[in-house]
This record gives sequence, structure tokens and C-alpha cells, in this order.
Amino acid sequence: MRATSLRTLAALAVKRGMSMRRWDFVAAYLQGDLEEGEVVYCRPPPGYETTGADGKTRVCRILKPVYGMAQAGR
Repeated sequence: MRATSLRTLAALAVKRGMSMRRWDFVAAYLQGDLEEGEVVYCRPPPGYETTGADGKTRVCRILKPVYGMAQAGR
């Protein structure tokens, strides 16, 4: 949820006399960035493995932090 959306919902709740008791930040880690120059690789998920011309298994470069990574909370 974007900060503007959260502020809008909070303003509507106040205007209508409602209270907000729970917060669920499912996508909180999807907005993060890796530090400049930081490169992270991982194995592809099952079913997506491929090999290159040299016969070695390919890996995926992570462009955005994923929930569960040490870099995700930045």
C-alpha cells in the first residue's frame, strides 16, 4: 500500500468517526531497493531451471528485495 493510499484511508476513517484497529502490510517489502552496487543471485524456482550453452545451470539476478532476504527490511 502506498503512503498516499494509507493517508487517504486514515482520513476517511477519521471523517466518518471510525477507528482503524488492524494493519496488514502484505506488500511492505515490494517497495524496497537493494543498495547501490549490491548484487544478489538465486537459483530459479522448480520448473524454471535452464542451462546455458556451456552446460552450467543458470541463476537469477535479484533486482528488488524479496520477503525473507536480509536485504528486504531496508
